[in-house]
Amino acid sequence: MKKLRIGIAGPGSIARNVHIPGFQRHPETEVTAVFSRSKDRARLTAAEFGIPAAFDSYGEMIETGELDAVSICVPNKFHAEMAIQALEAGLHVFCEKPPAINAMEAAGMAAAADAAGKVLTFNLHWRHSPQTDVIRMAIKEGELGFIYAARIRALRRRGIPGWGVFTDRNLQGGGPLIDIGVHMLDTALYLMDYPPIDAVFAVAHKQIGPNTRPGRMRNWDPLAYSVEDSLMGLIRFRNGGSLTIETSFALNMAESEVMDIELFGDEGGASVFPPRLFQEKYNQLTDTEFPYLKAQDPHARSIANFVDACFGRQPILVTAGEAVELQRLMDALYESAAAGEAVKLGKSDSNREDGTE
Repeated sequence: MKKLRIGIAGPGSIARNVHIPGFQRHPETEVTAVFSRSKDRARLTAAEFGIPAAFDSYGEMIETGELDAVSICVPNKFHAEMAIQALEAGLHVFCEKPPAINAMEAAGMAAAADAAGKVLTFNLHWRHSPQTDVIRMAIKEGELGFIYAARIRALRRRGIPGWGVFTDRNLQGGGPLIDIGVHMLDTALYLMDYPPIDAVFAVAHKQIGPNTRPGRMRNWDPLAYSVEDSLMGLIRFRNGGSLTIETSFALNMAESEVMDIELFGDEGGASVFPPRLFQEKYNQLTDTEFPYLKAQDPHARSIANFVDACFGRQPILVTAGEAVELQRLMDALYESAAAGEAVKLGKSDSNREDGTE
């Protein structure tokens, strides 16, 4: 049986905890190479996980590694250039979220994938959860009717990452919106069929990060903190619908963490994590829960979908075109927060599957 040969770009925590073991567990893939700018780190990772080849040159891994695909796990700033280099070399690309630093870069990645005829997708794994599946099914069955409003929350009480480059705007593009909010934002838009956006208004706050405060996720350097603590926003869709977003690394709230999506339709409502339906049936208000929903690993399902797409067995779930739209929206939220006023979004053809005009 032919196996998909995978090269890992960047042996950080997401690669070590998700990408490398995920691809090694899949019966149709093998991790054959790993890249790090540090040769020692590449060799140590290769030895730890039994990976045959270690590189300190990404270009050399692409050119000589005899790969079919790359899995990109580097800081956001390098997503676009590394993905495009791999696609132009004829390789499929599985990239960590977010797609890129901005929509222009995401569009360049989509165009490169289209030109190469290769698969490009992103590990927006919450889409692949069984909770999302069941709510998606309910929506398709008309249980919610027209979804005219939504609310998403991706909140941590005091969860500023004290490792990596998560607090460096130049390398990450932003803070909680682009790091954890991106998951809930993408999943909500997916459930709503990515409706065209009319305008956004957002407010960003930086009240805790620049100060030395106790945290839950290691200590961070307040002097090097250049991202938002939290961002709150309102999105208006062209169909008259709306979505409110609340996202934070550090917020003085009761819960330690909240990740959820709420959808409000004219026939019913839903929450996604955990999945519940709120409806009117039998002349009564009803709540429906799913206590026997089978647990499944959304990261594994994300990887499996990528592998199936590479072998031509099924379409990719997270398309490059949707990734461009997602990035356009995050760009607009950051632009609005910086300007202190609403931002209108012009029409875009990037919600097409290939992301090109």
